[in-house]
Amino acid sequence: MTATVRTRVAIVGAGPAGLLLSHLLAASGIESVVIDQRSREEIETTIRAGILEEGTVEVLSSSGASDRIVSAANRHEGIELRFAGDGHRIDFAALVGRAVYLYPQHEVLKDLIKARLAAGQDLRFGVTAQRVEGAETDRPAVFAIDADGQPLTIEADFVVGADGSRSVARAAVTGSSTGGYFREYPFAWFGILCEAPPSAEELIYSNSPDGFALISQRSATVQRMYFQCDPNVDPSAYSEEQLWDELQKRVPGTTLKEGPIFQRDVLRFRSFVAHELLRGRVALIGDAAHTVPPTGAKGMNLAVADVIVLERALRALLLDDDSRLLEAFPEKALHRIWKAQHFSWWMTSMLHVAPDASDFDRRRQLGELRSVVESEHGRAYLAEAYTGWPLEGLA
Repeated sequence: MTATVRTRVAIVGAGPAGLLLSHLLAASGIESVVIDQRSREEIETTIRAGILEEGTVEVLSSSGASDRIVSAANRHEGIELRFAGDGHRIDFAALVGRAVYLYPQHEVLKDLIKARLAAGQDLRFGVTAQRVEGAETDRPAVFAIDADGQPLTIEADFVVGADGSRSVARAAVTGSSTGGYFREYPFAWFGILCEAPPSAEELIYSNSPDGFALISQRSATVQRMYFQCDPNVDPSAYSEEQLWDELQKRVPGTTLKEGPIFQRDVLRFRSFVAHELLRGRVALIGDAAHTVPPTGAKGMNLAVADVIVLERALRALLLDDDSRLLEAFPEKALHRIWKAQHFSWWMTSMLHVAPDASDFDRRRQLGELRSVVESEHGRAYLAEAYTGWPLEGLA
């Protein structure tokens, strides 16, 4: 027997985008069902990056989605660009009056899940969406298999695909699970998590002849660091000593504080924007709609921006039978998405060494970096984009 559930909004994906959307909809009295194929434990323990723009922090805090973020997040008012042996601080506060906050994504998800369950949200883990149908009708549906292996159909007034870069919902909008504009980069990040104190007060983005490195943070005792590598490298190919040597030679001038490495992974670099974000009564947000290289710290922040625009549109549609904001959703969202794509591409190309780079390419790249750090307007652009453009309704 197939179980059938009826709701106003069916949300596929319990990541930041899906959970925040359900939270904001509930505040307007719009019920939703959220499903995710992962377990709650997997969602809450998968460690991911967490550089949040001020607008993202404001949304999560003021909406009640996170009761810890203001007190637990670490505020950073700048980053360091390092190249040619020297460090150059980009002072966000002085340049644009804003900052970013370090708060890992899995902590955001813990807060969102706790808030949604406390509010009685119908949140179902271990439920695998198979397809979305009826986008052009007034009753689209999600067909899934529940945690017990039984068929489940969720009928809704609207369906939202927030199910990540391998989205099932995407096919209902674009006609294909891969329908979009795509670029893959010829390098990846080798990432480590280690038990150590921070090596620097702020993040270091380092361009070196040996390749890029990012010295990031997670907490007072756990640090996240990355170095540029071949996308096909085996994460187990390096010893701990080799990993520290590789990181250290790429950040001359800073002595890294070493400690036991307890996680290592390789993060491939891809840019993607779906051909369409909306078809009838099915929309895409978050990584289902777009992915960016991590260099610009835009991933989760872009998902939150999507949610702000779509939630307002759904409120108008479902409460006032007004479809105008929904019709405007793709253009509004894509305006920011492509700006973020450009910024992420720019940071990536400026800081990484391409495998086929010539001597000319290397010197041109150093000229570009100097053009940024030696110009107040160049530093201001980087600061403005990195800390985030104003969110709609929060300017």
